[in-house]
Amino acid sequence: MSRAVACANIALAKYWGKSDVALNLPAVPSLSLTLEGLETHTEVTLTDASIDEVVLDGTIASEKETKRVTKMLDRVRALAGSERRARVVTENRFPTASGLASSASGFAALAGAACAAYGVDADEALLSRLARAASASAARSIFGGFARLPAGVPDDDSLAASPLFGPEHWDVRLVIALATSGRKKIGSTEGMERSRLTSPFYAAWVEAAPKLEAQIAEGVAERDIHLVGQRMEESTLAFHACAMASSPAVLYLAPTTLAVLERVRALREEGVAAYATMDAGPHVKILCEAHDEARVVRAASEVPGVIRVQSCKPGPGIRIEP
Repeated sequence: MSRAVACANIALAKYWGKSDVALNLPAVPSLSLTLEGLETHTEVTLTDASIDEVVLDGTIASEKETKRVTKMLDRVRALAGSERRARVVTENRFPTASGLASSASGFAALAGAACAAYGVDADEALLSRLARAASASAARSIFGGFARLPAGVPDDDSLAASPLFGPEHWDVRLVIALATSGRKKIGSTEGMERSRLTSPFYAAWVEAAPKLEAQIAEGVAERDIHLVGQRMEESTLAFHACAMASSPAVLYLAPTTLAVLERVRALREEGVAAYATMDAGPHVKILCEAHDEARVVRAASEVPGVIRVQSCKPGPGIRIEP
């Protein structure tokens, strides 16, 4: 039995769309910030059962969820030369499947715990590759601080993320404003495929995304909150525009989402360097520097409809307990 803990990451330069659906390869490069406090704790125990058992947040996982876990375990079993099944117990210490990257931390933690349990000597690159095959964003949660995941080349299953800067590089905060409760209605993979197949903006998104990612990387290196923030907002609004133009529309934003976005713009007019991003969900994440944290938290908390506000520092990479 082995345990692992991984933190969620939020993409500053967004990933949306796949270049190879079967291998789960992203169509565009992405750059993320791993967040302290948004943790998934996963325990993998080898058993003599005939099937894998998966417990997610205290309940037996759905058939769909179990299939995703078993698929990763099969990859690890192939590396280990083992056919033993496993009992997987995983707990998200934050809302699951709501647009807070629980799949990223979840599959990163699973990769680490499974490799340790099966005796696979895995470095960070292998863990990232295994995690990416299950959830592309999970490739980045292996690393602390800022990480990059390149666009994938079709048929190339070697793709992994790489660290850019550690959590100590920049004293920023990501303030999360929860806009709704419960799970989102359209999963990320379904939304991406619908966009790829039907959105008239998809090709423009794929063309624009690499330049935005490169500019965000430059801004992170220089600790330039304005460069990062401006390009981050462009990236998130471009991907949401692409999704909304799909048929039928892929709409993740809620009324509270728009109200928080308006409040973030008002903060900037008041002289606060605050910038917003959203993933495939309704919640708004607000990037600011540490000295503006209290003001941004207060402003987000005052928006009608916001359920809860949480502020996160740059977080660590995966922790594995053999």
